[in-house]
Amino acid sequence: MADIKKIQPAADYPPEEGCYLRGNDYSPVAVVVILRWRREQTPPDIEKLVRVGVESGAALSGTLQTENIGIEKIICNVIANPNIRYLLVCGPESPGHLVGDALLALSKNGIDQRKRIIGTDAPTPFLFNVQPEFVKRFRDQITAIDLVNEGSPEVIRQAVWSCYQEKPTLFGKYEIYDPGAYPDEPLSGKITWKITQPSMEPKNEEENKQRRKIQNLMERIRKTSEKRKDIAPESDTDKSSKGKQK
Repeated sequence: MADIKKIQPAADYPPEEGCYLRGNDYSPVAVVVILRWRREQTPPDIEKLVRVGVESGAALSGTLQTENIGIEKIICNVIANPNIRYLLVCGPESPGHLVGDALLALSKNGIDQRKRIIGTDAPTPFLFNVQPEFVKRFRDQITAIDLVNEGSPEVIRQAVWSCYQEKPTLFGKYEIYDPGAYPDEPLSGKITWKITQPSMEPKNEEENKQRRKIQNLMERIRKTSEKRKDIAPESDTDKSSKGKQK
């Protein structure tokens, strides 16, 4: 069998900070462990899954809390390393953010013109802070492995091991192996942080219209206020001061 091609990740890999561990840069898989708790309340079992991921050979292994900025950071880190060809999504689903559902839907369906992840029930699955080209590259580069609600370290180890195999290997409903690095060069970039509260952004055209109405009203009020300042009459104090100067 021909050698499996591997390449050097981007110089700034991984470009985004986060709660993850860095492992083998030439590994074909990254592990995403869903975190449904507050960061400071992370259970030991979740921390163990993160360690198991990187100890089993993952390039990156860490937690994911949100269905927007958290996913944007994953996109930036993955496309900076073309060797990563699988994204293993595991751990108990978050009932509020549905981050596992959002990440799997992104891999399968992409985003629409409003930058909303298609086909997810997550409440705010908007990727406002990454370029559409980054999303496309991410989807082309990786295959998502659905282990949502799976928390067995042994299953995670087996999944990572399967991704390393030279020949197609059956893992659950997946037939996986290491295909080698994605053929294009690594993409380096960070999220823009233009929108830090995706939940506050309009979700449809009607909300957009309402926002524009409010913005237009505020602009008219501002202009009216400025005009009043320009034509404001002199006060008695101002007139008295001028009289004394003559």
